[in-house]
Amino acid sequence: MSASKPLRGRAALSNPANRFSPTHQELDAETEFDDGEVTDRIATVQIEERPKTIISRNSSPDVPFEQSINPYRGCEHGCIYCFARPSHAYWDLSPGLDFETHIICKTHAAEQLEKELRGKNYRCTPITLGANTDPYQPLEQQRRTTRELLEVMLRFRQPVTIITKGALITRDLDLLAELARQQLCSVMISMTTLDPQLKRTLEPRAAGPRTRLAAIRDLTDAGVPVGVLVAPLIPMINDRELEAIVKASADAGARSAGYIFIRLPHEVKDLFREWLDHHYPDRAEHVMSLIRQSRGGQEYASRFGTRMRGEGAFANLIEQRFRLALNRYGLGQRDRLQLRTDLFSVPPQTGDQLALFS
Repeated sequence: MSASKPLRGRAALSNPANRFSPTHQELDAETEFDDGEVTDRIATVQIEERPKTIISRNSSPDVPFEQSINPYRGCEHGCIYCFARPSHAYWDLSPGLDFETHIICKTHAAEQLEKELRGKNYRCTPITLGANTDPYQPLEQQRRTTRELLEVMLRFRQPVTIITKGALITRDLDLLAELARQQLCSVMISMTTLDPQLKRTLEPRAAGPRTRLAAIRDLTDAGVPVGVLVAPLIPMINDRELEAIVKASADAGARSAGYIFIRLPHEVKDLFREWLDHHYPDRAEHVMSLIRQSRGGQEYASRFGTRMRGEGAFANLIEQRFRLALNRYGLGQRDRLQLRTDLFSVPPQTGDQLALFS
């Protein structure tokens, strides 16, 4: 499935066959275009899945958490650079438009989380919501899966960290404020750009930059510790905004910041290059050249220790600029706030012997 112009509200220009599939689809050549966009919108398809487990475990030295939960597979935000796109191939779906339009929603997630937290071998460490796809993407407004997970975590006093670019997070300020009061919660807001026009093509259904900054203020005012991720940092696209993003985030109340150099695993390389060729044809090759220079001559390198930051002269310059910006605007490195695990407690339930004495 391939479009010569972008679909309204979508970032990917094509729907390439996933790397496990022997067949592929092509967009109908009769599709009409209007004002540079396809007139027809692609509706979001919700696919329900009842997971047998909800908590994923991680042992990567590049990731500062051991446990995570992703309430959704795929993401309506549609960020063209998303490193999670290739995971859709495991569901016989494309990492392209399918990733943005076919969202797998985990049903009974809160029920499954409670079951796992009650497990006799469960060891309490912080759980990250949004490690791969955003827990506050648009579908969350109606499905409320993330909110239900937070309600369980508050009852168990389970520490949680959240990574999002969705302003919907402010809906749950009541839960987050109470978790934060007990030192059980921190939030990282992903800030990619301060330019609304760039945001519209790069991550079409994510919250705008002003809205994200407002979310940082609201969370901070509610007592929730907030940091910012400048992610991803893309050469010749948003790298010039690095200092401005750090300053704006600090002014909004963020207490820390981190950054991630763009990652282009598997199908993401071609999807991103297609996006570049359409939106920035004059600099597309220069962008890719700087990425290759920062990846040992490749468009992607998965080595631990360098995959998040890159290497070489350009990547080193970015790191120096970032450190100077942190010092200038009074922010620390990406928040390593120590959340409390000693408060974790399994609440009694119907049928427990303890309930007889309550």
